[in-house]
Amino acid sequence: MAGETVKVQQRTENRKLKAFSDDEESHWNGPFCFIQAADTQLGLYDVHIRKFDEPDVTWSYEVTRTKMAIQAANRMSPRPRFFIVCGDLVNAFPGTVNREAQERDWHETFEELDDQIPLVCVCGNHDLGNTPTASTIQGYVRSFGTDDYFTFWCGGVYNIVLNSQFFEDPSQVQDLADAHLKWIDEQLAHAKSKAATHIFVFQHIPFFLESFDEAKQYFNLDNPFRLTMLDKFESAGVKAIFCGHYHRNGGGRYKGIEEVVTNAVGLSFGENEPSGLRVVNVYQDRFEHKYYPVTDIPLDPGLAEK
Repeated sequence: MAGETVKVQQRTENRKLKAFSDDEESHWNGPFCFIQAADTQLGLYDVHIRKFDEPDVTWSYEVTRTKMAIQAANRMSPRPRFFIVCGDLVNAFPGTVNREAQERDWHETFEELDDQIPLVCVCGNHDLGNTPTASTIQGYVRSFGTDDYFTFWCGGVYNIVLNSQFFEDPSQVQDLADAHLKWIDEQLAHAKSKAATHIFVFQHIPFFLESFDEAKQYFNLDNPFRLTMLDKFESAGVKAIFCGHYHRNGGGRYKGIEEVVTNAVGLSFGENEPSGLRVVNVYQDRFEHKYYPVTDIPLDPGLAEK
């Protein structure tokens, strides 16, 4: 089973990423970088572009690009503190014919990631289903070895990983969605009490794609829930929300928050926007980020001196 091959560095316990120690990582230790990727989504090219039916779908297209991203991360100096994938790890929905094989090959592909770079998994709609159930969430946790939402400290930054399917369609798991919202409030209060240098949020579906007041569509979240959450995050001091799902680059600002929407490692939908990843450099007073195609990821992330 896929869960048996989960990298130790991506496992969570009690909604905390085990790779990082609260005691060691809750204080600022100097500038660092991390990699934000999204939508590896093994199998999407054959479904969306080649129009193959599920039994005939392959995923070498996505595996090749994901391996290019991993190899670049492994060569990067200084080493990224973590490599996060913001949802849609695979394309096959829970319970469909190719799901187990895609999970297996996803884990096999990420075995190539340097063990010194923790892998952080964010669940997306393809990972849980568009209308998640308790069963699909449990299946994801079992297969990927990580909770569907959790936190971790890294170099004084408090990172909150969310399950955005609770925001999109909680109809079959309303009790779990309510617990998720309560947990978010607790984590924001905790980050404030510990004087986190920055608070970053990671999720799959963006609140918005370009403007906080844009209309609801497939790739964003609904108003007024959108503004309720953005106001909550802004009041708590969240500096950035990192997302995927759009298969293009996007994002914008809401008051003091920057929302960063990152194109897919796998299949890009953007015209003249090749698939790739984002390198994020974190400083005590700010953070900076830049998107790179998988063919053009630098060995030097451009991290300034302390």
